Amino acid sequence: MKPNTPLIQDQVALVTGANAGMGLATVRALLEAGYRVAATDLRTDQVAGLSATHGDRLACFTMDVSDHGAVYAACDLIEAHFGRIDVCVNNAGFLQYANCEQTTPELWHKTLRINLDGVFYVSQRVAPGMKARGFGRIVNISSYGAKTGGLSPLPAYAASKGGVISLTFSFAREFAPFGVTCNALAPTFVKTQMLTEQVSAERQAELRKQIPVGRFCELEELAHSVLFLAHPLSGFITGEVLDLNGGLQFD
Repeated sequence: MKPNTPLIQDQVALVTGANAGMGLATVRALLEAGYRVAATDLRTDQVAGLSATHGDRLACFTMDVSDHGAVYAACDLIEAHFGRIDVCVNNAGFLQYANCEQTTPELWHKTLRINLDGVFYVSQRVAPGMKARGFGRIVNISSYGAKTGGLSPLPAYAASKGGVISLTFSFAREFAPFGVTCNALAPTFVKTQMLTEQVSAERQAELRKQIPVGRFCELEELAHSVLFLAHPLSGFITGEVLDLNGGLQFD
């Protein structure tokens, strides 16, 4: 590692959408790896429970990623508390199953505000500090649907996640000379509440049959991939999209 690379135990990781599912699993993995973690969400009641084990290495902050002012205000509080942000995991997301004809203007704009605008606002806020310190990791959670449109018709969600990939490329190119990497994960179906609440058991069984490994991605597997891209030794990887697809190919 370069001499100016901070040790993991000195680094601060910001996670959006941290109160459940992939975000909560990522917070837990980062804490167990030794990071200090700023967990953000509209509510933080569930993730706050990890403080009993990890103490002051975890701090929770309310953040609406779709609100530019709220993002900047929350990041100000995080930096006042921890002093810095070294790793940013843009996980906050919204998915409502709707095909082209079912997608209203309201649903279209809400999806893009949360899934795309939010990634830009948070990344735009944290990147300059990373640049100034000569080290940073931005990890964006995109989707299989960004490359394929999804196994179900989800135009708003697919478009928003495709935009996340384009943002990933743009930030990677801009900040690479300053020791800041930006990469994305493109998982297919992950075992989250969002999946179980919106997809019937019958449809889940059909989807599993299409995935060669025969199952959905575990939360811990996604969190492990975040840890890999956030690690100081991943500094030569930037502008990449890591597929978590269980062998499901992009046709």
